[in-house]
Amino acid sequence: MTATMNFAPSIPVSAAADMDYCREAIRTGSRSFHMASKLLPAKVRDPALALYAFCRIADDAVDEGDDKAHAVLSLRDRLDMVYQGSPRNACADRAFARIIEEFDMPRALPEALLEGLAWDAVGRRYDTFSGIMDYSARVAAAVGAMMCVLMRVRDADALARACDLGLAMQLSNIARDVGEDARAGRIYLPLDWLRDEGIDLEAFLADPKPTPEVCGLVKRLLDEATRLYGRSAAGVSLLPLACRPGIHAARLIYCGIGGAVARNGHDSVSVRAHTGAGQKIGWLGRALLDTGLHLMRPLPATLHAAPAPEVAFLVAAAAQPRGSFRRSSAVLSVLAQLEAKDRALTTARLQGLAFPRG
Repeated sequence: MTATMNFAPSIPVSAAADMDYCREAIRTGSRSFHMASKLLPAKVRDPALALYAFCRIADDAVDEGDDKAHAVLSLRDRLDMVYQGSPRNACADRAFARIIEEFDMPRALPEALLEGLAWDAVGRRYDTFSGIMDYSARVAAAVGAMMCVLMRVRDADALARACDLGLAMQLSNIARDVGEDARAGRIYLPLDWLRDEGIDLEAFLADPKPTPEVCGLVKRLLDEATRLYGRSAAGVSLLPLACRPGIHAARLIYCGIGGAVARNGHDSVSVRAHTGAGQKIGWLGRALLDTGLHLMRPLPATLHAAPAPEVAFLVAAAAQPRGSFRRSSAVLSVLAQLEAKDRALTTARLQGLAFPRG
């Protein structure tokens, strides 16, 4: 059953003001999606901006904050409040709560995002490409599945292709950010790929350099993204006609990130790839043209390809309306690690206050 939101009467709440905040958050924080969203119909665009604002703010708090454990635990509490119908008194939370209620969003989808951000907070590294896909499923493919729900599409094939697009987008982001991540002590390349190329992980993190071996791994990651972008294109035909240009534009814009990395010789260590406003506008126009052309083409066989194993749980969850929910043991385990870390940091701070160093 859908919870009814319970806002305290003493707090003035304006849905329009909340949406204005979400639009601005995405305009400045996620320019690629903000540009692509211009081609979505308003009835989908505003909920999508609210969704992206909530997810982006949560991601930034974990990625950029000094206390990652606390940021994830705060997100856990915010999700609990949203699904109880009593969101925190903040624009993004109220806007997200409204779309949860209106679209009957399965909780397993934002819960997957919570798990992925928790993995970031504990500094998890991934031994295999499948592990990278597991991570990408949570922090990106889950958002693709939620976008389908906002378009009121719960067809399994459409969901699988939306998850393909989310995976591809995340792999593009990882490929673009290899140097930036390394300088922050993070690595999202599969560790077995590094070992196969004779790359010493700790040496690379200490002094990242765009060696031929590292650039080769970036290319390999982008090759996987290209494959997934190709599969995702088939799913656009299952979306409402008015939504197709916007989703196709998002696909082209994010795929363009990989193109920019390739033009830099797959060096994403010493230079960070960028795409300009003019390029994005070009991709918007191409999306409009391609959408019309696709209407005249037969549906490709890849439309019915099985979902990647790492996203099958998202497809199953999104295909059903919201029902009963129990936080998984895997999520509870990583949250328990973060609670212990948060308690230790709090204790250390209190001890520092009680016994200041002279």
